[in-house]
Amino acid sequence: MIKVAITGNIASGKSCVENYLNDKGFKVIDADKVNHSLLLHDDEVIKEIKNLFKNQDIIGIDGTLSREKIGKIVFSDKKMKSELEKILHKKIDEEIEQFIKINEKEKIIFVSVPLLFETNQDVKYDIIIFVSAKEKIRLIRLMKRNNFSEEYAKVRINSQMKEELKIKKSDYVIYNNSDFENIKHQIDNILKELI
Repeated sequence: MIKVAITGNIASGKSCVENYLNDKGFKVIDADKVNHSLLLHDDEVIKEIKNLFKNQDIIGIDGTLSREKIGKIVFSDKKMKSELEKILHKKIDEEIEQFIKINEKEKIIFVSVPLLFETNQDVKYDIIIFVSAKEKIRLIRLMKRNNFSEEYAKVRINSQMKEELKIKKSDYVIYNNSDFENIKHQIDNILKELI
């Protein structure tokens, strides 16, 4: 089995790549989606997070944990960010391990890990695909997609390791600066080499 990691900085278009691979019948797991699911459905995780932020407003209008509110707190408080990651990363890793085990007969599987290099997870994978997009494009996407102010979108972009460093550590780069047809063509070329 070839274990392929997909990574990329915020709003680079990782989900476009994942969706296309899914459509082609490949097994794909997304650490971000696992994270969302834990925040919504894992009672133990929810309890731990409520305890961690006990004096702060982290509940959304629907009564569930608000990723947006939590995000705003942790991106200005490194200690809280680290504590939150301790709660979540262990559970996310367990889900990914389970996914790999279930699909052990597959020739190739894909795991999308946004913070692959920041969390030193790159050593776990045979191949790394980095999804790249110009900062200006990512800024516009982030403001539109998440309804962020330009100032806050820049804070989120600048909180991550620079693209250039990640590109050097990756085996393949998908450049997502134009249309979806262009991305599909790049993915198909990578798949030809991998399979």
